[in-house]
Amino acid sequence: MLILGIDPGSHVTGYGIVEKKGNYLRHVLHGEIKAKKDSLLSAMLISIYQKLTEVITETSPQAIALENIFYGKNVRSLIKQAQVRGVVIFAGADKGLNVFEYSPLEVKKAVVGYGRAEKRQVQVMVKAILKLPQLPPADAADALATAICHANFLKEQSI
Repeated sequence: MLILGIDPGSHVTGYGIVEKKGNYLRHVLHGEIKAKKDSLLSAMLISIYQKLTEVITETSPQAIALENIFYGKNVRSLIKQAQVRGVVIFAGADKGLNVFEYSPLEVKKAVVGYGRAEKRQVQVMVKAILKLPQLPPADAADALATAICHANFLKEQSI
């Protein structure tokens, strides 16, 4: 099963694909979608949609695992993050994929064993779990961690 993990962000949206075969996880691909400085929100959302649909088309994942909104941010950040999440959900639904949500606490606990782990700890554990040659960028690591979390828990309910 191929799982596309997404860490939605208005400045950087991380993505990562993990293959689960039995109890074995294999890294397939990861990256980050970065908004151009001073780009309009609409242009940024279109860019995220286009890149994600490209990744979905190229890799044919069976599910999308999405990190839920983190409540500690300011309201403006939450609104932008929610808009990015909407685009991610739409991109998945448009391609016929189920989208599953995990809280940042669930993701960190699944990967690091501690729900309040720092970004660096998540990067280090993702590198170790997937046997990567180097640390993935922070947002891509969060996306891979979300895919790993889904591979471990395979939630039943979808958005």
